[in-house]
Amino acid sequence: YIVSDCDSVGVLYNTQHYTRTPEEAAADAIKAAIHTEGAVRGGLLREEDVNLALAYTITVQMRLGMFDGEPSAQPFGNLGPRDVCTPAHQQLALQAAHQGIVLLKNSARTLPLSTLRHHTVAVIGPNSDVTVTMIGNYAGVACGYTTPLQGISRYAKTIHQAGCFGVACNGNQLIGAAEVAARQADATVLVMGLDQSIEAEFIDRAGLLLPGRQQELVSRVAKASRGPVVLVLMCGGPVDVSFAKNDPRIGAILWVGYPGQAGGAAIADVLFGRANPGGKLPMTWYPQDYVSRLPMTDMRMRAARGYPGRTYRFYKGPVVFPFGHGMSYTTFAHTLSKAPNQFSVPIATSLYAFKNTTISSNAIRVAHTNCNDAMSLGLHVDIKNTGDMAGTHTLLVFAKPPAGNWSPNKQLIGFKKVHVTAGALQSVRLDIHVCKHLSVVDKFGIRRIPMGEHSLHIGDLKHSISLQANLEGIKF
Repeated sequence: YIVSDCDSVGVLYNTQHYTRTPEEAAADAIKAAIHTEGAVRGGLLREEDVNLALAYTITVQMRLGMFDGEPSAQPFGNLGPRDVCTPAHQQLALQAAHQGIVLLKNSARTLPLSTLRHHTVAVIGPNSDVTVTMIGNYAGVACGYTTPLQGISRYAKTIHQAGCFGVACNGNQLIGAAEVAARQADATVLVMGLDQSIEAEFIDRAGLLLPGRQQELVSRVAKASRGPVVLVLMCGGPVDVSFAKNDPRIGAILWVGYPGQAGGAAIADVLFGRANPGGKLPMTWYPQDYVSRLPMTDMRMRAARGYPGRTYRFYKGPVVFPFGHGMSYTTFAHTLSKAPNQFSVPIATSLYAFKNTTISSNAIRVAHTNCNDAMSLGLHVDIKNTGDMAGTHTLLVFAKPPAGNWSPNKQLIGFKKVHVTAGALQSVRLDIHVCKHLSVVDKFGIRRIPMGEHSLHIGDLKHSISLQANLEGIKF
């Protein structure tokens, strides 16, 4: 069932002006399975609609055992303080932070650092010793924090300099001390980025660059550093760090998001190779000039003249880092062991509908075919760890429709995460459903399955599947 976010039904009327009255907002909400009152009295809703919404809610409560008698006798009836911040929960927080870290750059195997060679590490940046910043917003009370500085201190002696007064970094008074620290250390880790004062609900960024003098801090410290330089970005949204990507003195870049209470421990584990990063970027990282070509009043997805389009599916311009990007300390090889080359799409409609609406622009309406399990195609992929370190690999599968009036770029249709030890091979199966994954929505909002060659991008492999219409199911 569906429930609303806090105040969202009111927002429909008060802020978005979607309806003329609060009662109409309530009626629209309950039709989407959100329970509220008032609309029934005004005749906008039937009592049956309310009963149906209530049934959805009660069904979930029944699954939780809330109608099975004395709560204390039920599986979830004795939860209390002892169930909060258990060792298992804290370990889960660390695992989540490990899995969320994305390795964006690693020139000449800068990472992982070595405890044998890097005895002293300069830890620099406005996010280098933060706590609450790591949990972002809409979070509970943390059990305790391990800051990046504390995490790195478990592996090496540290020299700490903030380099800035907060992430706004409005001055360069502290940069000199940061340069001195970098000259004294065997390696330098810069923990930069944003926080809730820069990006949050009701706080939008006007650009994609690092705030204030952060870029100056990074560049000057990298130039002064005696050893390898690693840039760690703590932020929720993308940042244009082209300068760091192109700077040969900055050997590695990590994006850690807002990694939670164990974020500092996870960052240190990845820096020193105790954990192998396997995260993938969940969004495209655009260059700064992208913002100037994308008015916030224009929410179109598809590109047009003078308009770049949104997301990896429609935007074709230059990027800082692409959607799905993420490196590892090891290497993986893919082999497609089994995959269909062609498939006949059955048509289940009348001859009249077929002639008039089923086939359009060499595509079949999804509503006019049998979208059952027989429409699922199995892809079998062998993933081999060809490096010298165990790692987790997320296999991404993209599909690109045949040439035509469709989305011009590929789109993600499936993924599978596997852990593979060094030298080992794992076989995975991904099911590609023709109706769900190979269909597109045309300019009229109708979902269709284009006929012809569909190109699948499976990791670094490419495979084509030819779809043809099967006319045997037409009703005469």
